[in-house]
Amino acid sequence: MRALWGATHPGPAVVVTVLSFALGLAAGLGVGRVVVLVAAVFFGQLSVGLSNDALDLYRDAAVGRTDKPLVRGDTRRQTAWIAAFVCVVVSLGLSLVLGLGMLITHAVALASAWAYNGVLKATPLSIAPFLVSFGLFPSLPTLSAPDPQPAALWATIAGAALGAAVHLTNVLPDLDDDRRTGIRGLPHRLGAPLSVGVAVAGILAAAVAVLLGGGGAPAGWVFFALVVAIAVGVAVRMRRRGPDRTGFRLVMAAALVLAVQLVVTSAALTA
Repeated sequence: MRALWGATHPGPAVVVTVLSFALGLAAGLGVGRVVVLVAAVFFGQLSVGLSNDALDLYRDAAVGRTDKPLVRGDTRRQTAWIAAFVCVVVSLGLSLVLGLGMLITHAVALASAWAYNGVLKATPLSIAPFLVSFGLFPSLPTLSAPDPQPAALWATIAGAALGAAVHLTNVLPDLDDDRRTGIRGLPHRLGAPLSVGVAVAGILAAAVAVLLGGGGAPAGWVFFALVVAIAVGVAVRMRRRGPDRTGFRLVMAAALVLAVQLVVTSAALTA
């Protein structure tokens, strides 16, 4: 179980799950619906992480990724696949409890993420699944409400912009290893400097969208300033130290800050 947990990409899985909790609160969901939403997102993220490591096993082994449980042999690839399919079934089952709209939207978001793992990560369209999945993410809580509605356009734009930043900063530390194993997604083609610039622009675009969506509330400006500071931190850190995991962690921190902003300012997630 410990090896399987390590193969789920637990850090990002937990952060995305916490984001769903915050957005559930911002959407005004009751306790029961928030619990089901969080569980659905959690199991969905586990399935994405497990499928990623199962698909990448031989590439990870070729570049000596001994930090990966499957590469170390702590658990079998077949076991990871079984766990991934169980998790995605549980996730979609929980989504159905919250409504057909939530089920369809979550299924599309997860299919997009699995498509990245399987095919799109090696193509110029590698960013597309992040735009789709993160763009749909704010609609998961709003479609889980008793009166389901898609999220407002500004929330969708903010999610997609953050998704772009997440993809670019997450891939950059692995550019050389990826090239050795035939992976040439959009960040590989753009190069590190331009990818960092686009990622920073994505963070700023998300911050502006959330600020405007929240009606420019005074408290919103405080969060906006904090996210801008994080964006500057990403640019400075990666310029001085080169691509590393810190940039990705800062982007996820920005996403959490924006989610808290929505809760604090009581911004309406629907139009």
